[in-house]
Amino acid sequence: MDYSSYPSFVVEDIVRLRERLSASNIPDRITDRSLIIGSWNLHKLGRYFDHWTELEPGDRKSPKRNLRSLAVIAEVIKRYDVIALQEIMADTSALRFIMEQFLGMHWAALLTDVTSGDKGLSERLAFIYDTRRVTLSGLSGELVLKPASDGLFVQQFDRTPYMVGFRAAGEHFTLLTAHIRYGENSADRLPEIRKFAQHTAEEIRDRTRKGYSLEEPNLIVLGDFNIDKRVGNPLFDAFIETGLWVPESLRNLKTTAGKSAKYYDQIAWFRDDFELRPTGAAGTIDFAGAVFPELSLGQMSHRVSDHLPLWVELATDRSEEAMASTLGISPDRPKPFG
Repeated sequence: MDYSSYPSFVVEDIVRLRERLSASNIPDRITDRSLIIGSWNLHKLGRYFDHWTELEPGDRKSPKRNLRSLAVIAEVIKRYDVIALQEIMADTSALRFIMEQFLGMHWAALLTDVTSGDKGLSERLAFIYDTRRVTLSGLSGELVLKPASDGLFVQQFDRTPYMVGFRAAGEHFTLLTAHIRYGENSADRLPEIRKFAQHTAEEIRDRTRKGYSLEEPNLIVLGDFNIDKRVGNPLFDAFIETGLWVPESLRNLKTTAGKSAKYYDQIAWFRDDFELRPTGAAGTIDFAGAVFPELSLGQMSHRVSDHLPLWVELATDRSEEAMASTLGISPDRPKPFG
């Protein structure tokens, strides 16, 4: 859609949002230089109301997400090359409208089927990516736990994690997204987090290490793991116990829009098996107060989200490595060409 067709109050939202995007230090997307990869829980994104405003203030009959909401969400997604989304609902009409009307023909989506059962909450997982910058490798699948050694049934994930392979600028990488159960208390989350970390290490990392599969290189785990705190927390410890590593620049950043700091969302990878080059830049985008400023934080979260989007930058320009190799020097030392 053309910004000139937006109502003025939506343009004001986007102007303020762009200031927050700048403040987040998320880099510009530069072809053949780097990739911006991220994750965002979109708080039950399902139906939408096909108007810029709601029917009436407080009207419960119309969906709280309207065109204003979708324009804001799209403005954030545009800053990524590929982003994992959680809490996409069975009704995908809002997501499809974002794709077709706000993002455009160069963007594509991959979605899971709805996870059945009460614990699945009719949710999907999704990846949205810019086809001008990222292409598919051909790998796509859901994580299914193997049977127990005695052949007994093993409880699967409440919401099946989703894995997709991508290519960009000569680099291959695999994104694995998940939305771990919330439960009535934090202890309810621990078994599923531990199963996820163990399966990821033993069934994906190890078979790649041993050369059994070449389809899952440079695995990046990202999504909503419902981890309240990071360092020193039993949930976070279970998440990283098999070798997953969260960038230092993300470890102390809250990932929710609420006043109390929560660290539910994660981006991580196995450092010893990771051939991509993180630039060290990573962060969140705090849009709270910039969009729908006339509403309370809780009211805004139903229009946009109660989670903040995470991002990390990966370098794709390997020219310095190649030149250093030719000159017989280490590219890792300070100022290698000094």
